[in-house]
Amino acid sequence: MQLEHRGPYFVPLYEPLPEDVQFYYDGKPLKLSLATEEIATFYAKMLDHEYTTKEVFQNNFFHDWRKEMTSEEQEIIKDLDKCDFREIHKYFVDKNEARKALPKEEKQKLKEEADKIQEEYGYCIMDGHREKIGNFKTEPPGLFRGRGEHPKMGMLKKRIMPEDVIINCSRDSKIPEPPEGHRWKEVRFDNTVTWLASWTENIQNTLKYIMLNPSSKLKGEKDWQKYEVARRLKDVVHTIRAQYRRDWKSKEIKKRQRAVALYFIDKLALRAGNEKEEGETADTVGCCSLRVEHIQLHPQLDGQEHVVEFDFLGKDSIRYYNKVSVEKQVFKNLQLFMKNKDPTDDLFDQLSTNFLNKHLQHLMDGLTAKVFRTYNASITLQEQLKALTNPEDNVAGKLLSYNRANRAVAILCNHQRSIPKTFARSMQVLQEKIDAKKKQVEEAQEELKKAEDEFKDKNDAEAEDNVEKKKKLLKRLEEQLAKLNIQATDKEENKQIALGTSKLNYLDPRISVAWCKKFGIPIERIYNKTQREKFAWAIDMAGEDFEF
Repeated sequence: MQLEHRGPYFVPLYEPLPEDVQFYYDGKPLKLSLATEEIATFYAKMLDHEYTTKEVFQNNFFHDWRKEMTSEEQEIIKDLDKCDFREIHKYFVDKNEARKALPKEEKQKLKEEADKIQEEYGYCIMDGHREKIGNFKTEPPGLFRGRGEHPKMGMLKKRIMPEDVIINCSRDSKIPEPPEGHRWKEVRFDNTVTWLASWTENIQNTLKYIMLNPSSKLKGEKDWQKYEVARRLKDVVHTIRAQYRRDWKSKEIKKRQRAVALYFIDKLALRAGNEKEEGETADTVGCCSLRVEHIQLHPQLDGQEHVVEFDFLGKDSIRYYNKVSVEKQVFKNLQLFMKNKDPTDDLFDQLSTNFLNKHLQHLMDGLTAKVFRTYNASITLQEQLKALTNPEDNVAGKLLSYNRANRAVAILCNHQRSIPKTFARSMQVLQEKIDAKKKQVEEAQEELKKAEDEFKDKNDAEAEDNVEKKKKLLKRLEEQLAKLNIQATDKEENKQIALGTSKLNYLDPRISVAWCKKFGIPIERIYNKTQREKFAWAIDMAGEDFEF
């Protein structure tokens, strides 16, 4: 594989605040050193965000901020409660508003500058073809947010420098030049990987990559292969299920644990759970790393038998809470696995993700625990679309059915989000539109009745035309009202569910494309421009009769 590129685009260096924008400590203005001021701006920008009200976020920020201060600043700034960032916050709010209010020509100039950077850094040459790069910019420094109640929220994300970056290109290509006065951490010539540059971020100590754009041929092929492996699982899943059921009664505890874990991965779309990176402090678990304290067993609960109550932090510190009625033998096995164990002991103490995946490889080539998640998500979408779509519905009604099918998958995969800050206001605006539209419908109904009465009296062509006009107007307004009501329902149902994650990562896009083609829904109503580029292979490939 021949690969040539410019390397990453580094975010510009920090520009100090104007002299008249002050930071205050204990009510008095305090001039900060450049590094300290930059970190203060990270916090100031987030003042109106819920994160800055959280104690963990505040503590982590203040701890990391103090580490970057000069010794003189450390002597003065000892209490976050005495820090006043409001003037800095206002400065950035005003700056943002000013950017939005720029004249058209100025906005065009900024766009042209961005396009120029994109043109220079956003493409590579691969095997003689010009391919688009995904995210070619390094992440700017800032404060780590994390998802859920992440224990590292508020920590300082450091600026990525060329000295942190490993470059990957072809041995015979022109090696990208680092910015003046800098050097790369390393240059590699590895044609077995698909990344162009990488570095280790300082919060979770994980590797970050610059990759090809999802729309690239190579990415499309990898995507297609992922979904084809999941489709192949369909042919053997019944055999696998029969086997893990038999293994629930195995004489070997190790096999029983593997069989129960696989049942949960299959039935509940739980992640298998891998060993954490070194230095990872978040207490997150997957199926194989569940501890006794993460489940409670109820012989009977809410009118159901053999109920398992799960409560643990999954990926990205998102809480997984679920009460599930399981088969009697699974319940008995869990009682056995928990016997004589402390709450902090492993539930599946003889099981590892590696052991589970080796077993799955024997059952089907390319099969890992992860494939079950893709398979179950895609099958669920397909079945839900069949059950929910009414061919007689208008486009808005069909899209509501699509989102409901997608939501069933998001619930299965535990893709949650916190309610957006703007939710209440946007719902209020939508309700005001609905109320106004209702009034228009009522007025149109009255107008139609008047026209019909007039036609009865006059019985002439002009009066008849008027009735038809009023009927058409009423029909149009009723359709608009129905559309607004569907929007409100959709918005309310989706407020705590993240639909995008499953749609982009777990659902075979050919299912959505086939559904669009079958029911005459424009594909752009399901996938935006970037997503259509990513799934171009599926849009070309899937006919309306495609079955996962």
